[in-house]
Amino acid sequence: MSATILDRAILAALPANCDVLSVTQHGKTNWSTGLRIDVDADGNEQEYFVKVVEREEFVGMSEAEYEGQKALATYIPDNVVAPVAWGFLDNDTSKSFFLTRFRHLRARSPPTLQFLAILKKLHQSSVSPTGKFGFHVTTFYGPPVMINDWTDNWEEYFTRQFRANLVYAQRERGEDPELQELAEDFIQKVIPRLLRPLQTGGRTIKPTLCHGDLWDGNIQIDVETKQLIMFDSCCFYGHNEMDLQCMGDPRYALGMEFIDMYKNEMGASEPQPDFYDRHVLYAIRNNICTAGMWPQWAPLLNIAKDEMRCLLTKYPNGLSDFTENMSIP
Repeated sequence: MSATILDRAILAALPANCDVLSVTQHGKTNWSTGLRIDVDADGNEQEYFVKVVEREEFVGMSEAEYEGQKALATYIPDNVVAPVAWGFLDNDTSKSFFLTRFRHLRARSPPTLQFLAILKKLHQSSVSPTGKFGFHVTTFYGPPVMINDWTDNWEEYFTRQFRANLVYAQRERGEDPELQELAEDFIQKVIPRLLRPLQTGGRTIKPTLCHGDLWDGNIQIDVETKQLIMFDSCCFYGHNEMDLQCMGDPRYALGMEFIDMYKNEMGASEPQPDFYDRHVLYAIRNNICTAGMWPQWAPLLNIAKDEMRCLLTKYPNGLSDFTENMSIP
């Protein structure tokens, strides 16, 4: 491809007075196109990657990825794709771009001990700038929007996101009265039962920076540094255990063995006996989103229904099934 295909805004974000040597396509989704850009800057050849978001309804993705990767780089700089720039295209402001240095990455199952140490560092060291749950910009879980308005209440944050994801999935796959009725009962009973105890009875959780989309496809090996690299983030400050939502299912490389390792290394939030049920709760939300995003994964809605029924059977009375202290500190 010729350098002439690059918008002036992208060219302005590259090193000053550099010569563009080549432009090649590198990846594509339903809403964006990736390009590798090789340049000569003062005699030094450099490689860049730009993701161009081409659908107007998703134009905010570029800022979201920039701010998310920037936040991650604060805590684990050696293990993330560090952002260079983002902006709107000069010739079409309904489109945007995210620019970073190009890295030669190898797709493989993440080495569990190495990944566990990195995730532990992120979750233990990160601090919400407001002390609350949320994020300072809207982020995207693929197409689904994250509602990142700041709140002190994790149950509130998760519930509003869960409701929004139900709406999204049904908009994409068709209205499902059975799902809606089941989910409403689930929202009224199971979500309070599993999440409210985290912040009552003297128990607290820290708003932790979460990558937000840690399935194994977003974790690869840098061929040159041999470091694990995380990218395509959907950041928010939330309950650290939610960062495990894309793990444990057989379709993922990181299975329940890794969930067990994380629990043993990090410890479970109190009440600890609820750890695995909370994981199921967070995974249900991931399945609903995935079913909405990809037609081939539409059957995950039936799996989500089955898992909701299981938790409703276990907690038929909602909060009344929790017998420990529920007073608010």
